[in-house]
Amino acid sequence: MEVWTHPGITPRRNGAARRMPSGFQITAMILLALGSAAALVRWPQAAFLALLVLFQAAFVVSAIWKTVVAIASLRRPKPCARPIVWPRYTILAALHDEAAVTPQLIANLARIDYPPDRIEAFIVLETHDHATLAVAQATPRPFWIKIVVVPPGSPLTKPRALNHALRQAAGDLVTIYDAEDRPHPQQLRQAAARFVAQPRLGCLQAPLRIRPSGRPGSAFLDRQFAFEYAALFEVTLPGMARLGLPFPLGGTSNHIRMTALRAAGGWDAHNVTEDADLGFRLWSLGWKLDVIDCPTWETPPGALDRWLPQRTRWLKGYMQTWGVHTRRPLGLGRRGLLSLVMTLGAGILSAAAHAPTLAWLASALMVGLHAGIAPATPAGSLGVLALGVIAAWMGYAVGAKRAGLDYRLGDMLAAPAYWSLLSLAFVHAAWRLVVEPHVWDKTPHDGEVHAPELTVVAQESGREAA
Repeated sequence: MEVWTHPGITPRRNGAARRMPSGFQITAMILLALGSAAALVRWPQAAFLALLVLFQAAFVVSAIWKTVVAIASLRRPKPCARPIVWPRYTILAALHDEAAVTPQLIANLARIDYPPDRIEAFIVLETHDHATLAVAQATPRPFWIKIVVVPPGSPLTKPRALNHALRQAAGDLVTIYDAEDRPHPQQLRQAAARFVAQPRLGCLQAPLRIRPSGRPGSAFLDRQFAFEYAALFEVTLPGMARLGLPFPLGGTSNHIRMTALRAAGGWDAHNVTEDADLGFRLWSLGWKLDVIDCPTWETPPGALDRWLPQRTRWLKGYMQTWGVHTRRPLGLGRRGLLSLVMTLGAGILSAAAHAPTLAWLASALMVGLHAGIAPATPAGSLGVLALGVIAAWMGYAVGAKRAGLDYRLGDMLAAPAYWSLLSLAFVHAAWRLVVEPHVWDKTPHDGEVHAPELTVVAQESGREAA
């Protein structure tokens, strides 16, 4: 039997709190800037052509990457036997201004099927959040769900709250849930069985599936958000796990071995996507990452006034995480560096490129139609662009099927408009990274009057593991 230990937390160093680039980053930026400037001055036409070729090559590489990952995701992990003794489990849920959904979260946590004497949960609240604290205290809850209040301090972020609660955690395993989450009742059992069977497994990510919010005026964003999540959690992350690569974790439903988390120093309190950062830090310490298939259901953020701040925070956090892990990129190894580039790097660049690319294509088409001639757009460029779009559509379609979503032709045709909104979030994120790098853009959540009955899709291995 595995011996579970709880060493002390090592303080985080060299994280997102440090804003100055490393010597390697400074050297790389200077060489890139000087080389680009010299090429544009000395060989402007050749430099433009090289830039176009690099841009097209990036689209091709991205399409190949998505195809390889999708094929790899077809292989499913083997189910694990039921442990003789279930490891102790800690659930952390950091809430801020969530009075409306706190009773709903407590009810959803109470549905979890795990031995009551082997589980503990902490509802982690900020000192000034009196409304959520009052609702949490007034809501009936099982004895193993406790309330923890974080003392005043900065930065006012979710990872700081989680780190505070971690000091009281007694579990061998820990998982994170958000206020609006509805985890599958068997999720903890499936994860625990995998951890007991694989001693070098540091983290497991459960798929996040989007359930309809029912809010008016957000149908387009809700559907596209759901398909985006399906492509990520049903295709990309399982495929990367099967290839033995690290990946950025989701902000919720990641299950972590406590010894690995404490050795990593907990979460980076200054990183607004502490989940993405933690996945690569665990990998750099020699731990493996994988996925399970018992899902957690969430509601989408909603209309643009909610979607944009959330996506801005994600992209800002991706930029922070990219900056942290490229200070010493060789520390991740070749496979880790490849994963960093193809997830965070590609995510940042694609967000910046979506709207300009669509604008270029639309302007070429409109000018050509106005002049009555074929658009003066290179066929090769259009072919490369089509290849990238088809690869993205493929990931959406496969992910939607696995998540039980209805992916239609209209959704495919509307996707480029959704992707273009990412460029707006990119501009916001770049500016906020400079002026407010550690400010957390809070996504508000609305309580559900009647929570829908949710259909479980493709849970065969989960049931066997339980």
